Amino acid sequence: MKRFGPVLGTLVVAVLLALFATTPPKAMPGNAPAPSFSAIRAMTDVRTIAKHPHVTGSAENAVVRDHIMRRMEALGMEVSTSTGLIDAKGTKRLNHWSGRNDPPATLVNLIGILPGKNRNAPSVVLMSHHDTVWGSPGAADDTAGVAASLEVVRAIRARGQQERDLVMLVTDGEELGLQGARQFWAEHPLRKSVGAVINMEARGGGGRTTLFQTSHQNGAAMHVYADAVRRPGASSLAAFIYAVLPNDSDLTPVIKHDYAAYNFAFIGRSGLYHSPLATPDNLDQGSLQDMGGQVLDLSRALLEAEGLPQRAANVVFFDLFGIFTVIYPVWLGWVMMITAAGGLFVVVRRDGTDGLMAGAGHMLALILGSAAILFALNRLSIGLAPANYYDRLAAIPRLEVMAALGALAAFLALFATWRPSRAGVVGAALPLFVIGLAAQALAPTAAYFVVLPLVVTTFALLARYAAVQIGNAALVGGYMLSLGHQLMQGVGPTLSFAVALPLALAVLSTLPLWPGMEARKARAIAVAALLGAASVSLWVLLDAPAASRAVYSDTKQ
Repeated sequence: MKRFGPVLGTLVVAVLLALFATTPPKAMPGNAPAPSFSAIRAMTDVRTIAKHPHVTGSAENAVVRDHIMRRMEALGMEVSTSTGLIDAKGTKRLNHWSGRNDPPATLVNLIGILPGKNRNAPSVVLMSHHDTVWGSPGAADDTAGVAASLEVVRAIRARGQQERDLVMLVTDGEELGLQGARQFWAEHPLRKSVGAVINMEARGGGGRTTLFQTSHQNGAAMHVYADAVRRPGASSLAAFIYAVLPNDSDLTPVIKHDYAAYNFAFIGRSGLYHSPLATPDNLDQGSLQDMGGQVLDLSRALLEAEGLPQRAANVVFFDLFGIFTVIYPVWLGWVMMITAAGGLFVVVRRDGTDGLMAGAGHMLALILGSAAILFALNRLSIGLAPANYYDRLAAIPRLEVMAALGALAAFLALFATWRPSRAGVVGAALPLFVIGLAAQALAPTAAYFVVLPLVVTTFALLARYAAVQIGNAALVGGYMLSLGHQLMQGVGPTLSFAVALPLALAVLSTLPLWPGMEARKARAIAVAALLGAASVSLWVLLDAPAASRAVYSDTKQ
């Protein structure tokens, strides 16, 4: 057991880093300094707004609008509205929810302006939406965004008048097809004086807030974020994934223009998405603090900037365990790949090629085998009939356990008894190197999560020092654990096999430390892990419909 000490110590540190990275900050109290963001203060608005569901055109929505407008006025904002009719598609959805055949409802956007010193300077917009889906009080989606906007405005006002106008835009009809946002950004005169837009959303009731979408050519915009935000949560990988998914938010009509744009959301506690259980008491106040803290930092930087960020070449960006933002130009990824190639070549030249092909075979088998196992386990959890979308969201915590056990089984089956040479580790890196090259060529802003682990693991291999290898494995392993969690939160219900690549990268970083394992023991643990994973899959399959399921949902949703 003693020979597993370095590996077990590394695993403990990796888990602790992943927990820190994925845990929202503590909510600041109601008596926090006036210029700071307090989730406890913001919760006062959450509790008022999210008492009841408030769909577009309803009496409850009118009450909510009245509250928000009074709060805007109390903050010294110039308040106005813009109105329009919900289109045919949105009306059809609303009537499907209600079971009636009502005429098109009127949407009402709320607009508040906190005047700046220079009224001619391009303004900064905080955007959220005040409508909910049918049957959900929407404490997260998007009352959290509305309440965060109000608290951000209050905190900015508390420090004194800002340089440029701050606009608070609360749209209507987002849940009916971005109706209010499309109307405002196509028609409202105020859109012509805007320089930057920050949107806030939620798909769940907790978790870290992530900057998951930006305007195109985001180089300058992201440098502002990286310099300003103290507890960041950002990922150009998330931005890439979101761009290829068929999803929309109120920022969709914004990024067609030249504004610097940022989209924030939290997606933890996913079962609460559009749920009747999405109440103020079920909202993670730390997630609200996380969102408001990031948005306040960014808003202040934009409001006080001499000029708002203009289009510049896209950059790679991500937060390192929520401590700081790493940001670098796309071309640097090629330098890193060349560096990794050179380092791997040096190892082979020093140590020879013994074990090279075995390492490549093991790693390729792990990537393909773990993906196949996770795909099969996920299919088992779904069954033959179409799955309810909201049931799948509610099952994500169990699906994460399923994926972890399946990944453990795959690793033990393919790597447990192998004690790799240094050349064997190089061989294991080769399939990942090919993937890194492809990612750098096809999706350079998303390639960092493959490129960087390859580089740092190569350096650790060259260094030969156990302390360096332990540190590398802990850092890479911790990041891959947090990334796997985020992937499962985002696409796990349908694409759980996506965690096969983070698994492979974590394994690669650990191989220089791996002492090998007795075959019989490894098989026993692998079988137990696989049976456990299958049991969790069957639990998800046979479980009753989730109590958090959206009231209007069916198997076609």
